[in-house]
Amino acid sequence: MNIDLLRRLCETPGVPGREHRIRELIETEVEGLFDDVYTDPMGSLICTRYPTAEAGEDEDAERILLLCHMDEIGFLVSHVSDKGFISIDPVGGFDARTLFARRVLVCTEDGDYKGVMNPGGKGLHISTPEERKKLPEVTDFIVDLGFGEKTKDKVKVGDYIVMDEPFMEIGDKVVSKALDNRIACWLGIEVIKQLVEDKSKHACEIVVAFTAQEEVGLRGARTASFGIDADIAIGVDTTLSCDTPGTPEKDTITTQGKGVGLDIKDGSFIADIDLVEELEAVASEKNVPTQRFILARGGQDGAAGQQAGSGTRAAAIGVGTRYIHTVCEMIDKTDLTAGKDLLVAYLAKH
Repeated sequence: MNIDLLRRLCETPGVPGREHRIRELIETEVEGLFDDVYTDPMGSLICTRYPTAEAGEDEDAERILLLCHMDEIGFLVSHVSDKGFISIDPVGGFDARTLFARRVLVCTEDGDYKGVMNPGGKGLHISTPEERKKLPEVTDFIVDLGFGEKTKDKVKVGDYIVMDEPFMEIGDKVVSKALDNRIACWLGIEVIKQLVEDKSKHACEIVVAFTAQEEVGLRGARTASFGIDADIAIGVDTTLSCDTPGTPEKDTITTQGKGVGLDIKDGSFIADIDLVEELEAVASEKNVPTQRFILARGGQDGAAGQQAGSGTRAAAIGVGTRYIHTVCEMIDKTDLTAGKDLLVAYLAKH
């Protein structure tokens, strides 16, 4: 497993609408893997690999689209006070309970600055028990770079902020911020690398769209899917793995170590069941572990692919992730490998 690539993908900052750095990294990594690469007006990176085998008689080559969003949840600077405290506007969904006493990185045109995040208000030793029970809103948190009034000379409204925590391997797991959804970026790259290394012949045209602004409403995937006009769209993302103490078994969604998840239904779409069963058949043939899941809320780019133009057959896979939308997102390496093996086998059959 190319852990170094996953590390670099996770540690490169890029929030919705500010995917420039992660896109540049991916462009470098995919050099030579695709026949056509371009960036669309929304900022999504569209990479196409033409068929390497002939389609059957009287058949046009199928176009299969993998949708892998680049953006991570984060913040935009909304205000800088005269004393140098930075107010934030979230781009993506945060649980305020996970934001206390965090280290962050403020990304500007002139460089990145390390800072700390905490809510405004009274500190532990001067607040009452009742005051300590109140949970602040996300926008109540402020960022302090330590520059005081000089902060205004360094940071402006619209600069962006990401969590600043290191990528690490622990046991059989990988832990990082931005595994949602840099694992999909990893898969979009590594799947094509594997097809090239295996010299696999595929009659389909493969398009990997590294999309922008998924975390704020599947925006990049909507425009990319409309322009690509695929026959089949597959959303590639994380999903929940609530297999931890305190969660009823029926609410676990996926269990880590039991394979890549196959999305049956989520808050954004209902999968094409025939396509799900086709993926399961391929997985069974190649001994790739999979698990079905339904997610009551939340969505992924496969929904945008499904609804583009006059409609597209669509499915989605998800790598089960614990502690999602935090700095300690955790995946099992075997589930990520299963996702790669499934996509390689599926594309090679087409």
